Amino acid sequence: MLVLGIMSGTSIDSVDYALCDVRGERIRLRDYWQVKFPGSLRARLHKAAAGQANSYDVGQLHHDLGRFYAAHARGKPALVGLHGQTIFHNPVRGRSATLQLGEPAWLAQSLIVPVVNNFRAADLAAGGQGAPLATMFHRVVFAEPGKHVCVNNLGGISNVTSLDWRRGKTPGVLAFDTGPANILINLAVRHFTKGKLEMDRDGQWAAKGAADERLLKEWLRLPYFRKAPPKSTGRELFGEPFLRSHLAMDRHDLIATLTEFTARSIAMNYKLHLPSTPHRVVLAGGGAANPSLVSALKRNLPRTEIISAEEQGWPLQAIEPAAFALLAHLRFHNQPGNLPSTTGATRPVLLGQITSP
Repeated sequence: MLVLGIMSGTSIDSVDYALCDVRGERIRLRDYWQVKFPGSLRARLHKAAAGQANSYDVGQLHHDLGRFYAAHARGKPALVGLHGQTIFHNPVRGRSATLQLGEPAWLAQSLIVPVVNNFRAADLAAGGQGAPLATMFHRVVFAEPGKHVCVNNLGGISNVTSLDWRRGKTPGVLAFDTGPANILINLAVRHFTKGKLEMDRDGQWAAKGAADERLLKEWLRLPYFRKAPPKSTGRELFGEPFLRSHLAMDRHDLIATLTEFTARSIAMNYKLHLPSTPHRVVLAGGGAANPSLVSALKRNLPRTEIISAEEQGWPLQAIEPAAFALLAHLRFHNQPGNLPSTTGATRPVLLGQITSP
């Protein structure tokens, strides 16, 4: 079955499309493309994600974004998995809530195929974190008998899937958000350039700066890093308020400090929460193309082989949309898509709601 997965992450810079051939739990990438958000749409999304948009703004944005997703879809899929754009995610039990924008009806009418969206709500309602959800895909594609392999997606937020297959017939799976990946770096670059630049391309700013050890020690004392999985986070913790009091720093030093913060917080989570030091870490997401961040990870994980998803045949940004193509396929065939051991849900549930053309 040909399934189109669509993902735009917490960095709010672009949309990734992955057209995949899905057969059971086997998945093969047929095509991948990325579309940058135009400046006006990106600015509106940032405003909504920062809690600065009213209900009228959010309602209009929900449909404008749906039209944008539809305008850039291509190929002849039989099904679409649309993650949408997260503007709010609160996994706290008893108050849990999540909201992804992007009206699916525009895709359903444009392609004349069913669209699965709103993947996270069912897991929340079953007592889970609503994240991470790419775990099923990681297990299918990257698990290796006899090895402990981790897949670490470096999007806006960093999430890791630990696939420990050193023994047994199936891998032991653990997955959670480690903390920030690119989100704080990108927000700082946007601030310093007044929105002209969206990221520290090739890690150039970080390479020119010096990390502030005092700040790093302070940030790494945040309770989130020591909290045991299952856990998830977002810009509610690692967003604009986190950065606000540090924007008077030298721009290069702040970017260097934020880059080192991402690397050290990942290594700290591995040490505290994984069953062992992984043999290999497969990096995906935009941060895997940042040499300064990759170098920092290698310094902080000296006993681990660190490679990119591209070295295993998957474009860096294709992993997440492909994961939602797989989840859409499972939902369409009435099969659960969450792994309760990783999200904290009380049971496996069907993820997503289906909009028919």
